[in-house]
Amino acid sequence: MGLFDVIGPVMVGPSSSHTAGAVRLGNFARLVLGGEPRLALIGLHGSLAATGEGHGTHLAILAGIMGLAPDDERIPQAKELADMRGLEYSFSQVDLGEVHPNSARLTLRGHEMGGVETTVCGSSVGGGAVRIWRIDEFEVDLEGQYPTLLLIYPDHPGVVAAVSSLLANRSFNIAEMKVHRTNRGGRALMALELDQAPDEETIGALRGLSDMAGVRFLPNLAV
Repeated sequence: MGLFDVIGPVMVGPSSSHTAGAVRLGNFARLVLGGEPRLALIGLHGSLAATGEGHGTHLAILAGIMGLAPDDERIPQAKELADMRGLEYSFSQVDLGEVHPNSARLTLRGHEMGGVETTVCGSSVGGGAVRIWRIDEFEVDLEGQYPTLLLIYPDHPGVVAAVSSLLANRSFNIAEMKVHRTNRGGRALMALELDQAPDEETIGALRGLSDMAGVRFLPNLAV
């Protein structure tokens, strides 16, 4: 255990789980959306629902959705900032089943791309760390400890090989690859954790691959 594990992250708010981790859940959802949100439906589960308002969880998640960092001094004014940006938002209590008590479901709709919508489910697991366990219809397992690429595409042979080859030719090392699909031949999501962040040219090349429906880059969100 390191010193940082004892003292926790640099943050605004009284609880690393209910504030710093909540900000990162919002950050993650924003990055998955891939643009500025215009609508945020925030469902809080378990402890986040029961005690979150007193710990500032509502403000923290809303701040993260707008791209603020856990140590941003504007977090207490998140609702005012959202109103200034024209971001519509609502909070509700939800039951997400047998999951971590500090969990949330965030549904965001963007301004761009015809109002694309995404839903991210995740948990604040302590010390400001998060675990994402669902993105839209895909069950995933992401912690944001590495620069991560999310690729959405039709499930058919050759895509994994094409992506791996492209990254290898550009000297990117894959720390971990996880592939999730709705069903055989349906939609697939590939999560690639890399040792270094990809440049814009590489992200553009991935978007140019045949049948690639979406590419999102998520920088290291770990504490």
